[in-house]
Amino acid sequence: MSSKGRHPCMQGLDRRRWMKNAAFGIGWLSLVSKLSMAQGEAGIHFPAKAKRVIFLFMDGGPSQVDTWDPKPQLSKLDGQPFPLSIDATQFDQNGRCLGSPFAFSKHGESGLEISELFPNLSKHADRLCVIRSMKSEFAEHSQACMFLHTGFAAQGRPSMGAWLGYGLGSENQQLPSYVVLNGGLLPIGGPENFSNAFLPAVHAGTIFDTFSGSDPVRNIQSARDPKQQAALLHFLNDQDRGFLASQVPGSQHRQILDSSLRNDQTAMAMQSAVPQILSIADETKETLSKYGVDSNDPLMSQYAKECLLARRLIESGVRFVEVTCVKGIRFIAPWDDHDNLEAGHRKNARVVDQPIAALIDDLQNRGLLDSTLIICAGEFGRTPFAQGGKGRDHNPQGFSIWMAGGGTRGGYCHGSTDEFGYRATEDIVSVYDLQATVLRLMGIDHERLTFRWGGRDYRLTDVHGNVVQACLA
Repeated sequence: MSSKGRHPCMQGLDRRRWMKNAAFGIGWLSLVSKLSMAQGEAGIHFPAKAKRVIFLFMDGGPSQVDTWDPKPQLSKLDGQPFPLSIDATQFDQNGRCLGSPFAFSKHGESGLEISELFPNLSKHADRLCVIRSMKSEFAEHSQACMFLHTGFAAQGRPSMGAWLGYGLGSENQQLPSYVVLNGGLLPIGGPENFSNAFLPAVHAGTIFDTFSGSDPVRNIQSARDPKQQAALLHFLNDQDRGFLASQVPGSQHRQILDSSLRNDQTAMAMQSAVPQILSIADETKETLSKYGVDSNDPLMSQYAKECLLARRLIESGVRFVEVTCVKGIRFIAPWDDHDNLEAGHRKNARVVDQPIAALIDDLQNRGLLDSTLIICAGEFGRTPFAQGGKGRDHNPQGFSIWMAGGGTRGGYCHGSTDEFGYRATEDIVSVYDLQATVLRLMGIDHERLTFRWGGRDYRLTDVHGNVVQACLA
């Protein structure tokens, strides 16, 4: 073939040389991927109880006294002045005691007390590990969201999902190790909550759009003819390989280039893998109905789709999947009920209760629950006293989250808050403790998962964190 008829990227390369170099480049790239992505870059330190994580982020901060932490004394004093000292609140519109409008009852053999907001999830009481003594350090959404995701209140630190990808690698070279399912409303702070920061770029959270109806990943489909694309990729691989050879082994530049090459390979593989995995056409009608995908409520249908896709992704080898809240409940932070908590929490719970319960059932039936850690948490809780009349302000002093599967202790309630549900008082669990516990369940010692950057070693938990042993099965 004459040089005139070649693709522009192939000018100056004779056919034999191009074939030799292209083949070598692809083979080398595949080897790098297998060694680095499949095995991870840090390795495991303990026998892992969980292989993967599904993080159900309850954006905005659900109220602990209306969901998982019943407080009869608060209800007795409903409408009376709050008897404890009050810390500074976000909006400083502090009212009187506000008893929960929702009834609590005991469920399962464990007798775990759960709000009426979750009739479907209550059926899984004996699988839930509820932590009632969570405490955060920030009462503002953006800082608290970043802190929960990254262990730091500002931009510039890797997300927990990125750390797990760095430590353990991917189980599927055709997919990212960390996926965020965007239901139309990302947490405050946006993509920085899912950042790789100084970790290699391949570990960043890849955002899949499940809301707009367009391609789940922007520009995932190539506009080029397949033969032209293959020729371009071969050429680029050859050039990258040559540049890589000029870099000092172990240097920062070489690490960055290596990560870029792995990103390229994953992106190319995703062109065929992602559309197939995100198509739920092969799911049974019974499964779709159980999750609520066929619900008349478009909000529940959207969240149900996200939960179902989370199962499909972890089943396909994705290490960490975050499920975000859906657009349409509130303009931002759906659980952030400052005005009418009863109406807002009922709406939010109705959207998530059935899909989450179905997800737990589905994982159990497929033999995946024991090896999949589910985390359901907001960035903080809410005040036991009213904001204005019927809402609640932000409260990082004491709130509730729950975990299930993945080596956690089912039917267990850990820690407690005071009699009004305001401050954590017993077996307090910090965000760092939660992160250390998640890493431990995945077989990682949080003190040994480090990355050297700018002259110092960083870790997800900084210099803090203790594993909550009581929550482990």
